[in-house]
Amino acid sequence: QMVESGGGWVQAGASLRLSCAASGRTFSLWPMGWLRQVPKKEREFVAAITWSGGFTLYSDSVKGRFTISRDNSKKTVYLEMNDLKPEDTAVYYCASPKNSGRFHQVADFGSWGQGTQVTVSS
Repeated sequence: QMVESGGGWVQAGASLRLSCAASGRTFSLWPMGWLRQVPKKEREFVAAITWSGGFTLYSDSVKGRFTISRDNSKKTVYLEMNDLKPEDTAVYYCASPKNSGRFHQVADFGSWGQGTQVTVSS
């Protein structure tokens, strides 16, 4: 189970930090990711992180502005979002990949939380 929090309404240029509290005995051994979706559009890959946190991956649209991290002792994954733009407006989902070795696209993820809304105004 994954529960996201931290979304909200901000102006362009602001920052937000999303959190994802996960449960499960294998959390610390599994990569995790963030996806996002705008109504009437397909879900989009945002970022992913390996179980150790030693490797991270980002979509081109957020690279350099977003940072994914995790705290395995708290079973929590974070997404630090800086310099937010109106095009970042979406529901953000914490997600777990189906295979520990593949986590670079939406199809690699098999489960996710309920999502948290992020709205960025210009």
